[in-house]
Amino acid sequence: MAPPPPPSPSASSTATNSPASTSSSSSSLPPIPLSSIAGAAAASSSNMLNYLWIPLLIALSKELSSSANAQSTASQLLLPSVTDAYATVPRCPSGDPNLNFRPVIGILSHPGDGASGRLNNDTNASYIAASYVKFVESAGARVIPLIYNEPPQILNEKLNLVNGVIFTGGWAKSGLYFEVVESIFKNILRKNDAGDHFPLLAICLGFELLTMIVSEDNNILEQFSAADQASTLQFVENIDINGTVFQRFPPILLKKLNTECLVMQNHRYGISPEKFQKNKSLCSFFKILTTSVDEDDKVPKKPPPWSMFQRFRPADTP
Repeated sequence: MAPPPPPSPSASSTATNSPASTSSSSSSLPPIPLSSIAGAAAASSSNMLNYLWIPLLIALSKELSSSANAQSTASQLLLPSVTDAYATVPRCPSGDPNLNFRPVIGILSHPGDGASGRLNNDTNASYIAASYVKFVESAGARVIPLIYNEPPQILNEKLNLVNGVIFTGGWAKSGLYFEVVESIFKNILRKNDAGDHFPLLAICLGFELLTMIVSEDNNILEQFSAADQASTLQFVENIDINGTVFQRFPPILLKKLNTECLVMQNHRYGISPEKFQKNKSLCSFFKILTTSVDEDDKVPKKPPPWSMFQRFRPADTP
């Protein structure tokens, strides 16, 4: 048999050069311009925005429609004064023009710093507990401090600027403080006797000092055991509470005061009803509203002789 003929040079050359030719043709493809890519992206974004505008326009038209409806409804609303539906609604009464709704109250300072000398141990120091100021301001009044050891002329000038005075709690029962309390008290009596309605609120020690001044007996107070004690209030039988601190109390609260321990006592001195009745000056000047028993007899059937007069006060705070 004859051997197969050798491949022709042209065929070999074609077969050999074919991959090279393919590679050459692939590497020689023209590049895509960047401007064409950017143009295509911009066109795509433009198409997306066109689709997004449609729901946005629909939502905006709904908002405008709702706003127009709200304005139309508001324009149809009528004030209560021009409708019959609100004709029976109660209205707050106008204030009495004869009353002073922003009175100025003078509070007499007490000797010391209120902190046993930790803040100021000067013998001339005095203070007013913040609770008394807050108590007055909570009712809408303003406060002027009456410094107990300032010159009498200045104290008298201040008394002419205030509409009432408060004597606070404390411990001082003698010396200059007692003399100043007595002087202010007599000044207040003269104002009221002259027709000037000038109230005085004596709290705790202040009430004790008034008891001593009115009775003209500096030893009239008695010791009691009522420190940090919760108690009830026993109202005197057939007492008229009109014109007193209880005048605006609702009946349910008055009953609770009589049956539940809602009152906080923090006193060491007071005066018993028995001793009160024996002093003609006290009987003619004061009347007993309530009494409270101390810790020695917690559940009496009636106020015993060692009951104390109630001294109403705000809670002491720094």
